[in-house]
Amino acid sequence: MREFEVPDFYRSPIISQLKDIRKSLDPKKKDFTPTKLDFGPVRFLIARHFGFCFGVENAIERAYKAIEENPGKNIYFLSEMIHNPLVNSDLQSRGINFIMDTKGNQLIDWSDITSNDLVIVPAFGTTLETKKILNEKGIQTEEYNTTCPFVERVWKMSKKLGDKDYTIVIHGKSNHEETRATFSHASKEGPSLIVKNIQETKVLEQYIRGEKTKEEFYIDFAGKYSEGFDPEIHLKRVGVVNQTTMLASETKEIASYIKSVVEDVYNKDEKAFADTRDSLCYATNDNQSATYGLLNEGADLAIVVGGYNSSNTTHLVELCEEKCPTYFITGKDKLLNKNEIEHFDWREKAENKSINYLPEKEKIDIILTSGASCPDSIVEAVMRTVLSFFKNTRPVESVLKEAEELYQN
Repeated sequence: MREFEVPDFYRSPIISQLKDIRKSLDPKKKDFTPTKLDFGPVRFLIARHFGFCFGVENAIERAYKAIEENPGKNIYFLSEMIHNPLVNSDLQSRGINFIMDTKGNQLIDWSDITSNDLVIVPAFGTTLETKKILNEKGIQTEEYNTTCPFVERVWKMSKKLGDKDYTIVIHGKSNHEETRATFSHASKEGPSLIVKNIQETKVLEQYIRGEKTKEEFYIDFAGKYSEGFDPEIHLKRVGVVNQTTMLASETKEIASYIKSVVEDVYNKDEKAFADTRDSLCYATNDNQSATYGLLNEGADLAIVVGGYNSSNTTHLVELCEEKCPTYFITGKDKLLNKNEIEHFDWREKAENKSINYLPEKEKIDIILTSGASCPDSIVEAVMRTVLSFFKNTRPVESVLKEAEELYQN
């Protein structure tokens, strides 16, 4: 896989060394056990996989090149490039503006943007409707289009389903940029519908079985179905794709559930459901598998670092919460001191403060991981800040050398 030119201030010598050690010994990614860094009073369990993925590094490289290669030009992103506040704020400090917010609300009017301006498509991709506006304005986006190739792969899978007259069910969050883009592309190929979770899938079952009326469908799935969608016609042949950052286990559960329902209703007709390959990106799969590897070890608490509006990071938090107290933070500034931490409640969409989050014991085990849009430098800063709360910790260099020797033996 190619190496990207990412600014050094996003890199971490410590994290890079850890990743290089594990990669050299396990190039095929078969070992998802965590890396253990024993500093004495505190031991970190570092996820086997975390941090910047292919799509994010590609987007960052192209964004900074756009700034370097277009001095004096107005440069815009359609929305946040990735879901990380540090990265987005740094780009804004260099003169880049966002045309829309993460929910698609207009921040800069289209009338203020001309064909002389540079508009960058973020990693999530964009809708066909927005693409049309850009084309009508004579704005070319190909050179700096940062759409993740794994997102584009989902669009291709949607086309294959549409070409075979299947309705396209998208497992995703309807207000997420990526899902909005996928829904737009899928709707062009065939009848399309978004379901967020297994609960909404069970509501959908009632329409597949004809237990609820068409009028109720348009209420239950308002804003989540394509134009002309008719539940009495378009739920007889179904295929499932997903937002690339959803929980793999949930997508599989939804696909299996829909398959069992349509095959039951249509007398085991194997053509009623299209088996599609898992459309999660490799990084989402690796990060989630690595998180399961962390949880198999057990720990006193977990710290997950990333943007609060990051879907893939939120799912890592969700997994960790099943095993131990978990704190979702954006960076070291949320570690107020040894006793207080500010962290995000993804269910309530609000930041809370917790006290005594570090247990009083001789040795504390802490899970540490991050989402696919979080720079490694932020993870290192979090680790060093936690270490600063303890006395008589072992030197970082000694711990890293010990880890290297352990994995090489």
